[in-house]
Amino acid sequence: MTFQQEISSWKTPEAKTTYPVPEVGERAPTSSKLPTPHANGKPTVITFLRHCGCPFAEKTFLQLRKLAGKHPEVNFVAVSHSDEEATEKWVISVGGQWDTELVVDAERETYAQWGLGISNAWHVLSPWSLWSVYKLGKEENIWNKPTESGNRWQTSGSFAVDERGVVRWVKVASAAADVPDFTEALKALGVEV
Repeated sequence: MTFQQEISSWKTPEAKTTYPVPEVGERAPTSSKLPTPHANGKPTVITFLRHCGCPFAEKTFLQLRKLAGKHPEVNFVAVSHSDEEATEKWVISVGGQWDTELVVDAERETYAQWGLGISNAWHVLSPWSLWSVYKLGKEENIWNKPTESGNRWQTSGSFAVDERGVVRWVKVASAAADVPDFTEALKALGVEV
C-alpha cells in the first residue's frame, strides 16, 4: 500500500447512473455478477460494503460471516468495490470469507443497479461517524486498515431477497457508521434467529 493509494481513496469517483433502491415486494435487480435469485434456490442476504479497509465494512462483513456459518439454508453474499487483489488481501486480514460468497464489483455497476450511489462529506465525516470509528476501535479493536483500492464515498447497503427473487428487507446506510442488523434480514425471510 502506498500513500498515493490512500490519498486516491478520498477522490470522488466517476458518477454512475444510479437506479432507485429496490423496495420491499419488488423484484431484485439481477446481473451476471449478482444473479437473483441464486441458482441453488435459497433466499439470499446481500451486503454492499464500503471500501476494503473501512472499519464499518469489517464489522458488517464479520457479522455477515458469523450468521452465514449458522444458517446454511440462506446464501450470504458480500459485494466489494475494491479491486480483486485488494479485496482478497483484506478478506484474509479479517480472517477469511468462510461460508460467504464474495463478489468484486470494482466498476460499481452492481452498486448503481441496486440504488447505491456516491455519498457526501456529512455521510463520511460527520462527528457521529468519526466518533463511531473511535468507539469501534476501542470497544472491538476494529480500526481502519490500509485502503489499497476503492473509495470512501461509495454508499453501502444490505438486502434480503427470497428464493423467488423478491426483495424482503432493505437497509441503505444513512451514514458511513451505519452497520446493518442482519438478524432483521433473516426474520424478513422467515428464518428463525
